[in-house]
Amino acid sequence: MIRSMTAFAAGERSTGHGTLGCEMRAVNHRFLEIGLRLPEELRALEPALRERVASRLSRGKVDLVMRLRAGEGNGELQLNQALVDRLGGIAQQLDARFPQMRVQLTDLLQFPGVLQASGGDIEALQADALALLDDVLDQFVAAREREGGKLAAVIGERVDAIARIAAEVRGLMPVIGAGQRQKLEARLADLAQPADPGRLEQELVIWLQKLDVDEELDRLDSHVIELRRALVQREPVGRRLDFLLQEFNRESNTLGSKSVDLRTTNAAVELKVLIDQIREQVQNIE
Repeated sequence: MIRSMTAFAAGERSTGHGTLGCEMRAVNHRFLEIGLRLPEELRALEPALRERVASRLSRGKVDLVMRLRAGEGNGELQLNQALVDRLGGIAQQLDARFPQMRVQLTDLLQFPGVLQASGGDIEALQADALALLDDVLDQFVAAREREGGKLAAVIGERVDAIARIAAEVRGLMPVIGAGQRQKLEARLADLAQPADPGRLEQELVIWLQKLDVDEELDRLDSHVIELRRALVQREPVGRRLDFLLQEFNRESNTLGSKSVDLRTTNAAVELKVLIDQIREQVQNIE
């Protein structure tokens, strides 16, 4: 099943340091880009969190936020004296330039890392964070797959329409070829001097070969089969679908350039409309 690149998932977990919350959201992106916001206690876990997300996702701009909310009975809060000293030094440097600046105690206490819970084991907290991320990732991937199923249904309808148009054009070609032959023979009959019949037949065959689109229709059919196969694969197929759509577009352009009949011209235009509609949906696929 294909996956959408857009999704949202969230979860919470009780820890020795308080309640740990995790949120993940993603939007379309050509590659995988992971943005993290973590509490001070989990800064050291950033590489492991990135690796875990990258093992489950391949594309999308992903924002991962973890928040730690201290609760009653989770130990006393301690002041990070070293961090407060650094902030005080910065404030003194800026005091001469901004004499009216005042820092409220509540603002200082809300600065990340100023207050830390004294109770609890950091390693246990990190293990809880990884377990919580796994739970949220499961929800996140499931949400992507649900949305991907909807995208696959929309794309499948367009692919069916492309296959139907290709079959209609294939059925029209013998009729169109016979009509073009009659038109050319009628024009040749109006010539003042009759031409060599053998040479005329040779030129007619060459001209009709230039209008032949069997090869383009065969390639369209093969692309339809490949796209349908991609829609049911488990691995990410977004980039493969991008390439397939380029091939679809090439065949529809050639079909339009060879057209000598309004029906095949209209078919080529309709194919391009359907291909563009599929491309819009593929932009959302992982």
